[in-house]
Amino acid sequence: MKTRFIENEFTYDGTQLRSLFGYLDHKLQGDSAIAWIGPCNIATENMVDGEDVNAGATIAGDRMVHFIIEKFHASLLAGVALQRLFTAIVLDVLRESTFSVRAQRLRREGDDLFLDQGKLSISIATVSPVSTLIHFAINCTNDGTPVETASLEDIGVDPKLFTVEALRRLENEVNSIDEATVKVRWVP
Repeated sequence: MKTRFIENEFTYDGTQLRSLFGYLDHKLQGDSAIAWIGPCNIATENMVDGEDVNAGATIAGDRMVHFIIEKFHASLLAGVALQRLFTAIVLDVLRESTFSVRAQRLRREGDDLFLDQGKLSISIATVSPVSTLIHFAINCTNDGTPVETASLEDIGVDPKLFTVEALRRLENEVNSIDEATVKVRWVP
């Protein structure tokens, strides 16, 4: 897996969750994770989660860290497992990034992170004809969110430092998993 933090801020609108986003837009061919900071505003026609569509949900925030992860040769089940693994990695990074007592109250529920009742992250996994795709985002601030949220600001975590470390750990974990799949013999 290859990773890249994009310095330019731009809005996540749901259209970035597509196959070859890393390659065609950012020159990272193959398994990749691209991250950047920017607003979030997803129109209903770009929502992937049927639950959100049926609920008429608004998914928005003034400033978030966004991750687009693409894994080839993987099923949706593997993609959801990777999504939850990444959520656990993010939780570890956040808890280790600050001495804030509040950060120790962070918790993971499936693919989401919470601080008390505030929702810290959003995430979805899906498939394309050629790959599994994940969007994971975490609030930098609570401004512009339609529900009760928590943010990196609340726990005193620098968004860029957090993002670079989360990408590094994801890259190491996925590469280690890939290596583990090619060192074993089959059994009769």
